[in-house]
Amino acid sequence: MIRGLYLAACSSLIALIFLCLAWELRLAPIQPGGSWLALKCLPLLAPLFGILNGRRYAYQWASMLILLYFTEGIVRATTETGMGQLLATAETALSLIFFCATVAYARLTRPSAQKSEAPARP
Repeated sequence: MIRGLYLAACSSLIALIFLCLAWELRLAPIQPGGSWLALKCLPLLAPLFGILNGRRYAYQWASMLILLYFTEGIVRATTETGMGQLLATAETALSLIFFCATVAYARLTRPSAQKSEAPARP
């Protein structure tokens, strides 16, 4: 279970980074030729190594950071049309997957949860 959550968090975070770059540089930039909005992927790089290394603290604070991307995806999905709307929907889905995976991972790896799962001695 924990391995699956780890893989879901890692893959959704990496996919979201690539989506943000492709969206703002190539697929549907605000200005032709790309825009500085592509730098919005930089905050996602901060928790990347902690997530890849399975650090519980990185999962905890990254779950709060990803809510900004969820919000942006919802806003842009309701205000844009065409390709921008599809990309915003993908951003919303990836951020939701990441959020659920990080919250569940942090919950299952907390010290009190690991103690309760230990078999009781007779």
